[in-house]
Amino acid sequence: MVTQYERGRSKEYRAMELLRTEGWVVARSAASHGPVDIFAAKLGTTLLVQVKSGKARVKAEEAKELVKWAEAFNADAEIWHFKGRGHLEKRRLRVRK
Repeated sequence: MVTQYERGRSKEYRAMELLRTEGWVVARSAASHGPVDIFAAKLGTTLLVQVKSGKARVKAEEAKELVKWAEAFNADAEIWHFKGRGHLEKRRLRVRK
């Protein structure tokens, strides 16, 4: 049986793969319970990503914390939600200034 952790980790690896194909340098915050699952950089731009899968939702406090981190790094912040059958929904929370 696949655990919730394993399911989430597999989506994080999928997100990293998608970013790499677009030319991003990526790192995963392994076993993180923090707001950032993936750190990515490309041509002077930093992107912080929170990955969700299935019916998981981002709480308002989690979103605020992700934006706080993005502001600290002058980075963009997005939530990537992998829904059923590989459908990916991206929600941008902050664009760097």
